[in-house]
Amino acid sequence: MNVPSSALPVAEKVSTEGIVAAGVYVEGRRVANIALDEAASWRSKPDHVVWIGLHEPDMSILTAVQRQFQLHDLAIEDADHAHQRPKIEQYGDALFIVARTAQLVDGNIAFGETHLFVGEGYLVSVRHGASTSYAPVRERCESCPRALARGEDYILYAILDFIVDNYSPVLETLQEEIEAMEELVLANGMTRTQIERLYLLRRDLLRLRNAVGPLVEVCRRLEHDSLPMIRTTMQPLFRDVTDHVRTVQEQIDSMREVLAFAFEASLLVGQAQETAVSKKLASWLAIIAVPTAIAGIYGMNFKNMPELELKYGYYTVVAIILTACATLFYRFRRAGWL
Repeated sequence: MNVPSSALPVAEKVSTEGIVAAGVYVEGRRVANIALDEAASWRSKPDHVVWIGLHEPDMSILTAVQRQFQLHDLAIEDADHAHQRPKIEQYGDALFIVARTAQLVDGNIAFGETHLFVGEGYLVSVRHGASTSYAPVRERCESCPRALARGEDYILYAILDFIVDNYSPVLETLQEEIEAMEELVLANGMTRTQIERLYLLRRDLLRLRNAVGPLVEVCRRLEHDSLPMIRTTMQPLFRDVTDHVRTVQEQIDSMREVLAFAFEASLLVGQAQETAVSKKLASWLAIIAVPTAIAGIYGMNFKNMPELELKYGYYTVVAIILTACATLFYRFRRAGWL
């Protein structure tokens, strides 16, 4: 779509803070690095694609981007407030896509967001929060001009695929910790600190699942719906991303089930330990009760107690006590209580 020169936005000075990269591509090759206020003029040229990457930009940069590509006010508002659910929305001939990113920070999952504006001849990515730089995506695309020559929908695919692939290192690290925790539960039980860590892992995995789940619908729409800027030849690639997202979902569900089992197992182990202690206490109390009862009887000091006058009464009572205690100890030991 050619834009008349009279319709192009007036150039204005915009801060470069927050602009990671801005380039123009023709047939998959970068032909120029551009300033933000030049984007519209380059984008209007046939077979030119403008690819702009932003990181936590301020509103002045977003406003400048809006003027260059005539973006919708609601999409710009969403991009400025980085607390969006993953989604895909269509504004005229442009798409606005939100995806959640994830990284491990001090053993916990930190979440970020990526907002993508896609239209004829341009793609703008806006990163917020915990997110890996998309420089590797740009380098990989530039190393294969034939693939990048497909246009802005291929760039969209490359970024979404990169986001989904970056879930894997997070899951692999958590998987190792969960396996170690599972072995610990079966071997020695868990301490309070370890149980708290187990709870935090389940919470983080639930938040990650909530971040990943909606991406299935986003990729499904890119794969099946007749959306502007998405050619039918690109739909198999988005189907591949959908498969990767579902695989991530299955891994998350599997780990949450393991953590649920570990939590239940820790409770069962704790109950078993408490039961074992209770059995030991009950056994020793029963053994101690025998001499206590007999000594209590002969300690009443009644005058009419014939046994007190027996010559061998003391030895007989001691023998009875020892025999009864030994018998109880043997029976409890055989039953596994001691």
